[in-house]
Amino acid sequence: MKAPIVAVREARPSRRQAITCGVIAVGGLALFPLQVCGRPEEEVSHSAEAIHQEPVFKASRKRVYEALTDAKQFDKVERFSADMQDGKALDAKPTEINRQMGGTFALFGGHIVGRLLDLVPHERIVQAWRVVDWEPGWYSIARFELVEKGSGTKIVFDHTGFPNGLGQHLADGWKAHYWDTLEKYLA
Repeated sequence: MKAPIVAVREARPSRRQAITCGVIAVGGLALFPLQVCGRPEEEVSHSAEAIHQEPVFKASRKRVYEALTDAKQFDKVERFSADMQDGKALDAKPTEINRQMGGTFALFGGHIVGRLLDLVPHERIVQAWRVVDWEPGWYSIARFELVEKGSGTKIVFDHTGFPNGLGQHLADGWKAHYWDTLEKYLA
């Protein structure tokens, strides 16, 4: 007996079957998501705090830059701080600012310390910035971009990398101890 000849056809799924399989596959991923290899400490945080402020001053970029980077001038800015006005100076230590790239600074009686990472005269200041009672080695980044605003200067300010939970406290501190006092000094 001779075997019947059978035509072998390539088995391709119909369009409906392909769509159904695709939906099942996507649904399966939703029910059983793929695990990404890696340790939790390597993940990207989408909840980190950041501060963005844009104070405007009635002074040239040069004058604002100098007030923020010259130790003698910043020492005068500090004197307008409410803590200094109330006689609650944080320490008797004078302001120190080494205006060289990589130079160190100590402000508000040594309560704020750091390094100057980037300096473009009258345009930009970037600091590795920290409060002395933070965990050792913890530095945040404070970036001051000085932009002409009519006859004055707007500081486009961003502060990132500080310990979680301190955002509002630091934002209030920037306003009270930097922007308000700088405005009084420049008046």
